[in-house]
Amino acid sequence: MEFHQLRYVCAIAETGNFSRAAERCQVAQPSLSQQVLKLEEDLGVKLFDRLGRSLRITEAGRAFLPHARSILHQMEAARASVAGKSKDVRGSVAVGVIPTIAPYLMPRYTAAFARKYPEARLRIVEETTPVLVESLRNLSIDLAVLALPLRHKDLECIPLLTEPMFAVLPKDHPRASAQTLSLKDLRGETFVMLRDGHCFRDLSLAACSHARVTPRIAFESGQFRSLFGMVAAGMGVSLVPQMAMDRSAGCAYVRLSDARAARTVVAATLRGRSFNHMQQAFLRGIQP
Repeated sequence: MEFHQLRYVCAIAETGNFSRAAERCQVAQPSLSQQVLKLEEDLGVKLFDRLGRSLRITEAGRAFLPHARSILHQMEAARASVAGKSKDVRGSVAVGVIPTIAPYLMPRYTAAFARKYPEARLRIVEETTPVLVESLRNLSIDLAVLALPLRHKDLECIPLLTEPMFAVLPKDHPRASAQTLSLKDLRGETFVMLRDGHCFRDLSLAACSHARVTPRIAFESGQFRSLFGMVAAGMGVSLVPQMAMDRSAGCAYVRLSDARAARTVVAATLRGRSFNHMQQAFLRGIQP
């Protein structure tokens, strides 16, 4: 039994004619007649008596008709329910973001989203990259704002921005007034850096390795603010992405000229998963 067969039966009963039913259903009459015959064969009863040019619904047809209409109504209700959900402005969105991006980028995104969709439920989770990747996989978050590289084939990544990296120096450092410098210029310096687990630490160490610089790390923290305090106190130098620079921290910031000294921020989603209207809207809102 097929939905279109039920639709044809209801149309025939309402129009009293195969031709008019075919027109209503926008199907060729021979095809409609063939499908009704097939349904009658499947049911083992005749639904209509064909009496020359006239047509009469049988007793079995009258018994069958309310059920056919009910099924069609339920199908339309289900279709309308799904369509309504796809446009629902009260849906929920769960977004993961790494700590080296969350305080600098997310307030702008979330404020714009909240103004446009005040009834939506937005949840922001700040965690490290490994935790957020696992959260994407177990569907506890819908998307994550992360930094490349990401070597996970089950994720799809949408580039959001690429930003340069800067050296963070004490204000009395000999190179504090330079326009640019390379990582090689920092050989022999003591470094203060983010601790293990932060992807920006990995990115910084990879850039240093490419420049054949081995940082001597004297202090580690989970926050840039703590690193800036140590740099300002003369404890060492550090590296920072452009968005996290704090001009009030008492440090000098000099752009790095190394090709590897840059960070690409992406929106990552689990490959193949579907999104509701609000999740799609948030993803559109953060794209450039």
